[in-house]
Amino acid sequence: MAERRKQPTSIDDENPEWTAENFARSRPASEVLPTLVGAKVAAEMLRPKRGRPVSANPKEHVNLRLDPDVVAAFRATGRGWQTRLNTALKDWLKDHSPA
Repeated sequence: MAERRKQPTSIDDENPEWTAENFARSRPASEVLPTLVGAKVAAEMLRPKRGRPVSANPKEHVNLRLDPDVVAAFRATGRGWQTRLNTALKDWLKDHSPA
């Protein structure tokens, strides 16, 4: 007879399921972090962050019309096709003038 697999919840001995006692002793991060990492770092960690991180070299949004076969060829390469298209254009500019 085949060996039965363990339940996923019983596999992780280093992180057991919390009990009511664990939850009763728990405290919010805003109380604990300042003593662990300092008030300044804790304030930064707890400050809400929204959206994409600010880039030092942000991309410019443009609307661009391309031939369907060009778009299809790049899309066929899978995720990241727009980045690869950008790289191909950069490589082309190394040897050609845009005008």
